[in-house]
Amino acid sequence: MLTASLGGSLTKWRRAADVTQTDYDRYRDRYGEELERAVAFAGTSHDFFTRAKAEELMRLARLHLGDPARVDAVDVGCGIGLTDRHLASRFRALTGTDVSPGVLETAARENPGVRYELAERGRLPFDDGAFHLAFAVCVVQVVVPEERSRFVAELARVTRPGGLVLVFEHNPYNPLTRLVVHRCEFGEDARMLGMAEAERLFDENGVTTVDRGFLLLFPSRRKRVLALERALRHLPLGAQYYVAARPQ
Repeated sequence: MLTASLGGSLTKWRRAADVTQTDYDRYRDRYGEELERAVAFAGTSHDFFTRAKAEELMRLARLHLGDPARVDAVDVGCGIGLTDRHLASRFRALTGTDVSPGVLETAARENPGVRYELAERGRLPFDDGAFHLAFAVCVVQVVVPEERSRFVAELARVTRPGGLVLVFEHNPYNPLTRLVVHRCEFGEDARMLGMAEAERLFDENGVTTVDRGFLLLFPSRRKRVLALERALRHLPLGAQYYVAARPQ
């Protein structure tokens, strides 16, 4: 099956001199419409995919961190807060951050229970070890390759020892995923990376992978279908994948 969310996204995490990246503030009022258009041939809404990632995120949080009600989490590259609306009341505290003020305004309006903070380019606006869980949904792909290691290092920096750093990314080997990215107007900056590359970025920043898998293989979240999908999670078939890691 295919994916929906092209970017969480950390919309302009890049050097100030680089003007080639998409300005997502221009899309904030039609972000959802554009995603719906990109996945229209799938026969389901983009929210299906967003919700599926949110549920997988919660499963991983419970598995590796325990009760989510005791977890402080941060959504790095939150964009207009599409993922946050499925998570807002499920953690002890949820914070979102992005470098585009316009998308943060939209996110804050749609998710009043979430705290949003504007990020600087290249640095997150939080103290070291501020969170139990730092996650980024389809964000690394829109970070220019030479800045990706720094981005992952920032995810690790704001995560407490024993906490969890979690990224979701598109599976570049899934042809329908590639089609969705191609169809999306603001997919021009996406440079998809495979799971091995994501793990390498973690490894070079001293973050140890503890879980990985592919998801969104089937257009259904029924229990039996989901159980089958999770049984096949190590095969590179799903539309997206996740890598979860612990900072040293």
